[in-house]
Amino acid sequence: FFFVVLAMSCNLAHSAPSVASATGKTVNPFSLLLPSVPVPASLSTSSTPCYRPSTLADVSGNGTAPRKTSALASRPSYSLQAPRQPSKLEAEKDGRWYDVAEAKDLDKAGWRPTAKMPRRFFVGGNWKCNGNRDSIQTLSEALNKGNSVAGTGVEVVVAPPAAYADYTRYLLRPDFEVAYQNCWTGGAGAFTGEVSADMIKDSFSESKWVILGHSERRSLPELKESDDTVAIKTAYALSKGLGVMLCIGETLKERDAGQTMAVNERQLAAVAKRITDWTNVVIAYEPVWAIGTGKVATPEQAQEVHAKIRKWLAANIGEKVAKSTRIIYGGSVNPSNCNILAKQPDVDGFLVGGASLKPDFLKIVDSWRRKLDMEV
Repeated sequence: FFFVVLAMSCNLAHSAPSVASATGKTVNPFSLLLPSVPVPASLSTSSTPCYRPSTLADVSGNGTAPRKTSALASRPSYSLQAPRQPSKLEAEKDGRWYDVAEAKDLDKAGWRPTAKMPRRFFVGGNWKCNGNRDSIQTLSEALNKGNSVAGTGVEVVVAPPAAYADYTRYLLRPDFEVAYQNCWTGGAGAFTGEVSADMIKDSFSESKWVILGHSERRSLPELKESDDTVAIKTAYALSKGLGVMLCIGETLKERDAGQTMAVNERQLAAVAKRITDWTNVVIAYEPVWAIGTGKVATPEQAQEVHAKIRKWLAANIGEKVAKSTRIIYGGSVNPSNCNILAKQPDVDGFLVGGASLKPDFLKIVDSWRRKLDMEV
């Protein structure tokens, strides 16, 4: 019986083109044997998937929408042999459509350091352990309505839960990068539950960034990552070509004890022992007492710590690294406080938690323009 089914499936596979031409639709030859499944964009076999604001939706293998949708972009059938490289997506800028590679070229050509903005603004959205397919689709459709950031003064990266990274990349506008929230200390092996930097680079999500050293991973009793563990992860991720959002920050008890910079410098020093190239490191200063509490460091407090971090970089790594490294702020950032924080000269962006799960995240992205209001 097995050989009969196998022979039938092979014959169906060979006859698929004639079926497709007869019906006018792409048909999966295995759809008679297997149930319909959602199609990741990067597993397509034909017709490049396109980003269109508010029009992209998940489509099943037989061309029907299993869940709520808006107008659908056409999707080919699922392929049992996925292409090695992700399919191209398109991004809109100035009324024209660009694929991902061209959009990245626009980024390089469209923005240059200025006296007001010596470093390109960086906004990261950390979705933490939140979301499902429906909520991610709804959020992506809302974020896709914003103006293109390709070639502007801001770089935007969102980090969904790992299980939804490819799905988010499929739905989300290509001028927003997709990141992972964590990775392992090394490569593949018998490390149940872990994700290596190599896997992230190889994923269809096209991720180029990973968040490491977040206070939740440093402090949760189930995890308790040490400074050295974070440093080892950082070094390995960088060696594999990923960018690292390196989180540092003090607790309220440490701040009250006057240990703010001692904690930040200790966490940075652990990384400095293991890396020499800081080009792809974005430092995220996140005072633990402000994360998810509604408490926010005042603009003056944020600027003071950021300036001291930059001074530490100059003294311990080098003046060039200090001037070029982006230092972003995290801790209950929202649309109400982002503009005043963005005006601080050493605040180069934000790592946003809860507010990144709302359409108003676009307002935080747009706060980079406040840099242009600054007097030099």
